This record gives sequence, C-alpha cells and structure tokens, in this order.
Amino acid sequence: MKRVLAIILGGGAGTRLYPLTKMRAKPAVPLAGKYRLIDIPISNCINSEINKIYVLTQFNSASLNRHLTMSYNLSAGFGQGFVEVLAAQQTPDSPSWFEGTADAVRKYQWLFQEWDVDHYLILSGDQLYRMDYSKFVQHHIDCGADLTVGALPVDGAQAEGFGLMRTSSDGRILEFSEKPKGQALEAMRVNTESLGLSAEEAVKRPYLASMGIYVFNRNTLFNLLASNPESTDFGKEIIPTSLREGDHLQTFLFDDYWEDIGTIGAFYEANLALTDQPNPAFSFYDEKFPIYTRPRYLPPSKLQDAQVTQSIIGEGSLLKACSIHHCVLGVRSRVEDEVVLQDTLVMGADFFESSEERLVLRERGGTPIGVGRGTTVKGAILDKNVRIGRDVTIVNKDRVEEADRPELNFYIRNGIVVVVKNGTIADGTVI
Repeated sequence: MKRVLAIILGGGAGTRLYPLTKMRAKPAVPLAGKYRLIDIPISNCINSEINKIYVLTQFNSASLNRHLTMSYNLSAGFGQGFVEVLAAQQTPDSPSWFEGTADAVRKYQWLFQEWDVDHYLILSGDQLYRMDYSKFVQHHIDCGADLTVGALPVDGAQAEGFGLMRTSSDGRILEFSEKPKGQALEAMRVNTESLGLSAEEAVKRPYLASMGIYVFNRNTLFNLLASNPESTDFGKEIIPTSLREGDHLQTFLFDDYWEDIGTIGAFYEANLALTDQPNPAFSFYDEKFPIYTRPRYLPPSKLQDAQVTQSIIGEGSLLKACSIHHCVLGVRSRVEDEVVLQDTLVMGADFFESSEERLVLRERGGTPIGVGRGTTVKGAILDKNVRIGRDVTIVNKDRVEEADRPELNFYIRNGIVVVVKNGTIADGTVI
C-alpha cells in the first residue's frame, strides 16, 4: 500500500447537518462521545497501511485543522506518513472554490501528481463504516480495472437515493444511473448472489449502490479530469463518461455496516445505535481494527448517585443524582441532580469549569456549562459547551418536525431539537 495516496473529500457546506456545521466543517462533527467523523476514513487508512493522506475541505476548516494536527502525527506514532488538510483557495489559474468532488481533486492535481504512486483512493469524510482498503485496492489490481467503485447492496426503498450500478456476473460495471425511479430503477437490478451474497439476501437487496469511494489508476484519474474540464462530480459525470469511453470499471462489494451521516436524523440515529446491546451494528470496541482520535489524557468519569442504562459516557464526565437512559455523553459532560436524559446525544465540553467558577457564574445570573438541576431532555442533541439552566424541559412538546429558533439557541430538524454549540437555554424554559 506504499504506492497508494488517499484523498478524503470533506464535502460541501453541510447544510443538511446544520446547525452542527454552523461553526465546523462536516468531517469535524463530533461522533460517539469522543471521536470526529473524519477519524473514520483516516483510521481505516492507517489500519490498511495507507499513510499518505490528504483531506480536502473549504468550509469552517479551523476546528478540523486543529483536530488533525493534535491527533495524527504519523511520523511519531503511525509510521512514516502524513495527514494534511488542503483548503480550497483562489488562484490566478483557479479563481473559484471547489464546485464538486471531481473539481476538488482537479484543483489540487498538480500536488497529487508529484507523488510517485500508482493508485489514488478517493474517500468521503462523512460516512461511518469499517473497511480494509488494502482489500479494495488489491481487488482493483487483480481485476485489471481502470476505476473501481465501492458498492453497497441495497433494497428497492434505499436504492432510489443512490447512484446505482448495473454489473456483469463478475462485477464489471455496465451501466451507471443516478437516483433512478420506476422502470429505470427496475432496469438496474443485479444478481447480487453472483457477487457474494446469500440467495436469501440477494432477493432482498438486488441493487448495487455507489458508496462514493473509488480507486483510480494514476493515468485514468488525470486523463479523465483533463479531458472533461467541465465535469465537477465523480458520481454524476466522471463515472458515466468513463463508461462511455470504454474504460474498465469494476465494483468492490462491501456487505457490512455503512451509514452516510448526511442529515441530522441519520447522525442522531447512528450515534444512539452505538448503545445497542449486546451487539451494536457498529462498534468502536475492535482491538484489531481500532478507530483513532485525539489523545486527551482526561480523568475517569465520576458517577455520584446516577442511574445509567444503555448509554455511552465520555471520559472526564461528572454525573450527579440523575437518570440517563439510551444516551451518548461526550467528554467532560456535566449533569446535575434530578436531571432526566433520554434518547439524547450530549456532545460534552471543550473545557472544565471549577466549582468556584460555577458558583460565581450563578451569583451573577449566568448558567454554568452542562445540564442544570431538575431538567428533562428527551430526543435531542446538545452540541458542545451548551449551558442548560435549571428546571428546563426539552421534549419537543408540539412534535414540530422543522423549526429555526436561532435567537433562542436551538433548531428542530427531523423532529430532533438541536441546541447550538456554546448556546444557553435559560432556567425554566420549555421546548
């Protein structure tokens, strides 16, 4: 894998994940109490012995830069390699920002071409899955392909939201269709049993969805970008063009847990699913294939008189006489007496507040960081450094699906109340 360069695409403005992307790039959104979304593809690369990694981003990249700098010193801890952020920039030759996945790679191709590598691994920065990319690359080499696309077997209901591939029995791509419906969808059916699924699963999932991850041969990538200067997206434009030009396109079947963290609803469900017992669909407890992140050296969490069921608690947390069920609490979470948290994601805090600081803050009419005494929160996301007052109720009592209340420091997306980063909810508020 020494002759493979990984390029992780940070995505656009992340509007579907707003307000979690209000102050951070999409790959920097916290995950599972202590990680960030970007940790997933980077860890997959490290575990696959691919250690030359670029991350392309253009929106709110400060927190992403900081996280990567503090997490991945590859020369020190992971062997000879690097993780480097490439932000969108305006130059005389390229006056515009990134306009799509292919355009982002095109704008930095001068840098990528300097590396003496044979293959380029193009990845997404907002997906949750565990994959050994070395098998992906080796499959590409063994098939003699010019381009290989990661393929997820899906059912008819899921298929309408993806770019689909129709293949031969050996996985060679014959046709690519972006989000087909009706008869066009039926035409994309594939015998997925011939690709490795059981007969029963092949009946349930007869479609191959593009995961948005690719392996390109060196010449194939740069020839396609050069000969199609107006094409800005791999899935919608570059792949169909490559097919028409007669390139050998192959699929790599991935039949395991995979989630595109594209919306608030998907993000919320993926986080809470980590608490499922005894076997969650995705687990961070895999010693052979660990997920790396920033080492924080925090003290262990302290539970004084708390009742906690089916939950994940980040290190450095303090839970008093509270009740917590089916929740994920991030690092440095603070939960006071008589609090009820249920089906809730708390992202924790970036710093501690001492008892003295909290007391002074209260005396001056302020709200300490964390969840205040007597508060009830159900079905919500509390972003980092939030200050929830005493006797607050956050339950979406009117069952609102979508709402914007920036002046009150919260939004509602997919029926989930999201309290914004650094936001304060005053004592006695009912949402």
